Amino acid sequence: MKNRFFALAALCLLTLNAFGAVFAADTKASARQNGQLTALLPASDAVVSFNAKRFLGDALPQILSGNQTMLAQIVAHVDEVKSKTGIDLRQFEQVAVGVTAKQTAPKKFDFEPVIVARGQFNAATLLAAAKIAANGKYREEKVGDKTVYVFTARDIAAKVPPANNAGKATFSEKALKMFSQELAVSNVDANTLAFGTVARVRQTLEGKSRVNPEIANLLVPRQNSMMNFAAKLPGGMSQFLPLDNDELGKNIDAIEYFYGSMDVAGANAALNLNARTAQAADAQGLLETLEGLQMIGKVYLGSSKSADKQVYARMVQNVKFARTANEVSIDLQVPQTDINVLIGEKR
Repeated sequence: MKNRFFALAALCLLTLNAFGAVFAADTKASARQNGQLTALLPASDAVVSFNAKRFLGDALPQILSGNQTMLAQIVAHVDEVKSKTGIDLRQFEQVAVGVTAKQTAPKKFDFEPVIVARGQFNAATLLAAAKIAANGKYREEKVGDKTVYVFTARDIAAKVPPANNAGKATFSEKALKMFSQELAVSNVDANTLAFGTVARVRQTLEGKSRVNPEIANLLVPRQNSMMNFAAKLPGGMSQFLPLDNDELGKNIDAIEYFYGSMDVAGANAALNLNARTAQAADAQGLLETLEGLQMIGKVYLGSSKSADKQVYARMVQNVKFARTANEVSIDLQVPQTDINVLIGEKR
C-alpha cells in the first residue's frame, strides 16, 4: 500500500524529468485541457504545460528508439509501479506547473512550485492510499471544503525502494532524496490533483490569484505542442549565469519574457524559443550577439572528428534566428538520427 503513496511522488518526478525531453504532436482537445489546467494555477513567474500521456506513450519510445536498453528500463519501472500499486502512471494525461521565484540573497532565489495533474484516476482514492501509506505521519489543513494533506518529503524518500535488482538508485529516486521540505497534496476535483509546497497548494485551492494574462497568452500560439512554457524573467538575470561576455550579459538582462515550445514532427525533434525585450533595439542587439556566437560555434566545432561534437556542429549550423519588433525567435530541428548519436547505446 505504501507504494501507492510513492506513485504520487513519482508523478512529481515525472514532471521534472519531462523538462529535459522533446515531445510529439498534440491535439486540439489536449490543448484545451492544457488551458484548463493553466487556468487553475495561482499567480506564477513561470508556467509549463505538457501532455504527460503522450510523453510516455509516443514521445519517449521515439526519442529513445536508439537506446532500447534505457527505454526498457523506464517501461519496466512504470509497469512495476502499476503491478505493485494498481496505479498506472500512463493514466496521468495533462500536467501544468506554476513556479514563483523569490530572491533571498544576491545571486540566490527560492523557487516554490505547484503542479496540477489531471487524468484517468480517482483523486480521492489516491489520497486515501497516500494517508494509509504514511502511517499517520502527515497533518491536515483545511482550505474551504478541501483538505490539504501535508507529508514530509524526507520521510517519503527514506522509504523509496530501489527500482532495479542491483539496488542502484534511479535518477528519480536520487532526485526524491534531495527533497527536504514538505509535500502538500489535495484533490482539486474528481480526477485532478494539486501538489507542491504547502503555500502554493493553498493558493491553488483558494483561487484568489491566477496566472498573469501576459504569461498565459504566451502559451497560446503553440499550445498544440507537447510542451509549452512561458516565464517573466527577474531583473539582472545575467548575474545568475556563468558568463564572461559583458555584451551577452547585457542582452540577457534586456529580456523581459521568455517562452516557447518543444515538439516532435515526423522524424525531427523541434524546439522553439522566443525572447521579448522592452525595446526593439535590445532585440536587435540580442539577435546580433546570437549570430556572432553561432559563427564562433561553427569554427570551434566544425573540425571535430567526435561524433557527438559533429552533431552539435550541425545543430549550431541549422539553428535559425529571426527578429520581429522587440522579439527574437530561435528555431531548431534535430533529426532522430542525430538524437540517436547523442543518447544512443554505446558500443
